[in-house]
Amino acid sequence: MFDSIDDWLIIAVVAGILFYGSSKIPQLAHSLGRSMGEFKRGRLEVERELKAEQAAAAASPPAPAAGRSP
Repeated sequence: MFDSIDDWLIIAVVAGILFYGSSKIPQLAHSLGRSMGEFKRGRLEVERELKAEQAAAAASPPAPAAGRSP
């Protein structure tokens, strides 16, 4: 009966309307969109920091091993 994601989405929308009322749905959607955007920005910032650290680690020469004589 509920084999696809579309069925569950319809049920979620109907349940949302029943629980929150039709006036609150746009506010909830707006809040959800803002939080998803903030999550994406945070994820991109972390990815940029990781790439910068990897580039810095690749550019610096390796440290000599302690206790080894040339």
